[in-house]
Amino acid sequence: MSKKDVKLDDLVTIKPITDNQKVVFDSWRKNDKNLFLFGAAGTGKTFISMYLALEQVLDPKTKYENVIIIRSVVPTRDIGFLPGDEEDKSALYQVPYHNMVQFMFEQASDTAFNMLYDRLKNQGSITFLTTSYLRGITLDNAIVIVDESQNLNFHELDTVITRVGQDSKIIFCGDFFQSDLTKLSEKEGLQGFMRILENMKEFEVVEFTIGDIVRSGFVRSYLIEKTKQGLGAGEWNYRQILQLQNT
Repeated sequence: MSKKDVKLDDLVTIKPITDNQKVVFDSWRKNDKNLFLFGAAGTGKTFISMYLALEQVLDPKTKYENVIIIRSVVPTRDIGFLPGDEEDKSALYQVPYHNMVQFMFEQASDTAFNMLYDRLKNQGSITFLTTSYLRGITLDNAIVIVDESQNLNFHELDTVITRVGQDSKIIFCGDFFQSDLTKLSEKEGLQGFMRILENMKEFEVVEFTIGDIVRSGFVRSYLIEKTKQGLGAGEWNYRQILQLQNT
């Protein structure tokens, strides 16, 4: 099925809300940058990444054929021991993306959107992979979104970025306050990976702060207060990352 079954015209227009979101939109659209987006929860990092990726994939004038969403399914990375094939296993984390995409298309009902979403997947516009199944493949003509990248060690991040092939772009999204990494060597590996990208002209590295939180009501207040108090990250915090980047 052609990717034109669901067209660019079906996508609603979404504009950046915060200054950092605008930086991301401009870096992606105007400067053709790959992205590393990190920072506070509730700032829309994954949402705007999905939107910008779908916008280009559904545009028949671009070279991009699909959005490939990659993440480690569970903190232990033991997906190989779960029952089912790759699609069954990745279904564990597909629900949040289904919900995000629903805001990007105006449909009369949930049933209508579910049909549209199935068409998006069936035509190959949205594909899910896990880090357990990347070795030996090349991702051509794709926009790759590596979500929850704070849970990937250097080896996994290195494997993902070296899988990116011809006419492809990549976006890393992460919130280090929600990292499942516990070993110091793994944390240092992620910091080293960030330093590499920071020094590459092909990448724009954007930190989202509590001022970028776009959730409403008490959820926003809670996330801001949690971030201010440095809770949820253990030894891991943005200040340490930035200090390491500047050394």
